[in-house]
Amino acid sequence: MTATKKFNLEKSLTELEELVEELETGDLPLEKAMKKFEDGIKLTRGCQNALKEAEQKVEILLKMARRRPPGARNPATASRRPASKPNGCPDRP
Repeated sequence: MTATKKFNLEKSLTELEELVEELETGDLPLEKAMKKFEDGIKLTRGCQNALKEAEQKVEILLKMARRRPPGARNPATASRRPASKPNGCPDRP
């Protein structure tokens, strides 16, 4: 997999399931079975890497959420204006 090609976890899992089904039939010649097995190992490693990367991102997001003081706005939404009242007037103290 190259750096410019994005890994597609769902597609890879589907391909891996198909490979397993083919190998389980036992109808493949040894050479083809070995090639399918090697392909399956590559797909498995790619899936593991994608899942590990996703887990790391979730951990980072959870750490950021724990550090944010209570009541603080999410930085991703902080630039949005507060919602106005139905009549179009903002809240007044």
